[in-house]
Amino acid sequence: MTTAAVFGCTGAVGSQILATLLASDAFSSVKTISRRLPNAQSPKLQALEEGDTSKWGGMISSLSPKPSVVFNAVGTTRAAAGGIQNQWKIDHDLCIENAKAAKEAEVKTYVFISSAGTRGFLASHVPYSRMKVGVEDAIKELDFDHAIILRPGMILGREKPKAPFWESVVGNINKLGQGVQDMLGQDQTTIGRAAVMAARMAEDGKAPSKYWVVEQADIVKFGRTEWKA
Repeated sequence: MTTAAVFGCTGAVGSQILATLLASDAFSSVKTISRRLPNAQSPKLQALEEGDTSKWGGMISSLSPKPSVVFNAVGTTRAAAGGIQNQWKIDHDLCIENAKAAKEAEVKTYVFISSAGTRGFLASHVPYSRMKVGVEDAIKELDFDHAIILRPGMILGREKPKAPFWESVVGNINKLGQGVQDMLGQDQTTIGRAAVMAARMAEDGKAPSKYWVVEQADIVKFGRTEWKA
């Protein structure tokens, strides 16, 4: 049985990761660390509320039982953060701090929700892409037993869309066929399920590599595959 911890558990993807973990018999204990408590209940859930994000990383080593898997779905927008510098502190600095703390706490498997298209030439000049790339590279350098990077497209189905117009456009593209939509974006449930599936594969020794990047096609496959909890 595996113990997992989730950062970003109140966001769109993080909440779906949490729901999937709580429904899975493969995870005996699930911990969350967040600024506000998640909207979930379960006997195996230990939800910790901490408004000071600088303390999050240090809390990993105090969790009992210690998690062997950590999911990081932390993310915000420039508008919500109050500017690009504040967004960088959350989407880049905080994510790297949490990854380093997880490594120090001897976490075996680290799962990070990144974003598709961040490695292109034009994307390299976009601050958001540079944040994600910086975190990915830092996680790779930390040399976890297993590091899993999910790169979903536009996240669909959020209660509060971050880009309402474009999420609506992509969301309606399924009228042209689900496959067309899948190339542009995935719903939050699919992404959350895929993250847990990938972590389970790594824990079972079935990951294709130590540092594993899960692109959109595999996110769709893992997220929609029928699998035993």
